[in-house]
Amino acid sequence: MKISVKLIVCYLIAVILIILAVNFWGTGRYEDRIRSEFRERYSNVAEGIADNTVSAYYYNADVSHVRGELQRIARIVKARLLLVNSAGTVIIDTDNELDMKSIEEEIMDPLVLGREFSEDIRIREEGEAVAVASAPVMSNYKTAGYVCVIVPMSQLISALNKNMDILNVSIIMICGVFLLMYIVIFLFTVFPVKKIRKAAIEYGKGNYEHKIKIKGHDEFCELGDTINYMVGELQNTEEKQRKFIANISHDFRSPLTSIKGYAEAIKDGTIPFESKDKYLDIILFEAERLHKLTSNILDLNSMDSGAVKLNIKSFNINRVIKRIADSFEGICRQKKLTIRLQFEEADMFVDADQGKIEQVIYNLTDNAIKFSESGSEILIGAEIKGSKTLIRVKDTGCGIPKDSIKKIWDRFYKSDSSRGKDKKGTGLGLSIVREIITAHDENINVISTEGVGTEFSFTLPVS
Repeated sequence: MKISVKLIVCYLIAVILIILAVNFWGTGRYEDRIRSEFRERYSNVAEGIADNTVSAYYYNADVSHVRGELQRIARIVKARLLLVNSAGTVIIDTDNELDMKSIEEEIMDPLVLGREFSEDIRIREEGEAVAVASAPVMSNYKTAGYVCVIVPMSQLISALNKNMDILNVSIIMICGVFLLMYIVIFLFTVFPVKKIRKAAIEYGKGNYEHKIKIKGHDEFCELGDTINYMVGELQNTEEKQRKFIANISHDFRSPLTSIKGYAEAIKDGTIPFESKDKYLDIILFEAERLHKLTSNILDLNSMDSGAVKLNIKSFNINRVIKRIADSFEGICRQKKLTIRLQFEEADMFVDADQGKIEQVIYNLTDNAIKFSESGSEILIGAEIKGSKTLIRVKDTGCGIPKDSIKKIWDRFYKSDSSRGKDKKGTGLGLSIVREIITAHDENINVISTEGVGTEFSFTLPVS
């Protein structure tokens, strides 16, 4: 079921519940309140007349004066007023000029006179139901008579109907508010969800150019921005995958072409027998290049999948650096390079995976040698920085172009200068270095100036 349908159902249920609550509970309470106010109003009128106006009659006041006061009050309160003595005889009736008359036994009933308020009393003469508010008139601490306020029940019914109309209008307004709330909720929830759903369908089709546009600063806007960011990252990942495939295809095609070409030339006799060793060396060189490329790709794949496991232990980093420097002695002699080792202390121990760190230092040293000019110096050093050991590999080679600094960590990336100098490089060495250092929860940094040189540095915890 769609959200819009669910909202409509919830809206209708809420309206029905409101109407039922008003009819079975609210209406009754509202009617009781109106009746209570009606009863209290005329009971107070009867008590006020008995205490103030009529008491003057029992102190030899003029009857006509008392009648005039009662008639004035009757016009104000819109009711019929009676003054009845204790014997049940009407002394004053504001609706009749006669002072003395018999009144219907229904009103003169002692139960009615003795009760503060009575409803639905039928007067035969008028044929209309009335309500009677009665209050005793006290004289010399005795009940000398009663004041009766007679009000047609139609007044109460009219008041109830009027207020019920107001209540019904309130119900309609509440329903209107719920409808407005539904529209607002639809605009601020359902509408954004529909936009996100449409965008998801477009992304499923591969249309990453589609953008989610949601105005505001709420969670839906944040969700839309997050999805747009995610799609941007997917586009970048897809672009990297395309570049990865293009690069790996290029790096595999070149040595395979050489191997295939030279092998066919040797087989069909194009290359003289006495020259075959030279070209077999080229084939072996290209095969070794393919082997190295394949190994590096497998290493990176295992790191990406989280399959790499670190064997953390304490070892002497100075000894590792010395051993790696010794392994480059032959190539350094050929290129007339010098490797200078610089250690802050004679022995420095770190906690790390020795095999992986050896690979990091080897790759960094190999890069430094590739891009160093003949007769230059390479510095490899280690020093203590608080709880960390800082390892540095610095060369005085051609340096890295400023616009390439951030790209050197990308897989298969090679700057133009490196492609000219390094035919055997795979472009994966620095990617492997960063993955290994990241797996150790450490940082690696690079500082480079074109024509001056490059320095790589990374940290390891002191043992």
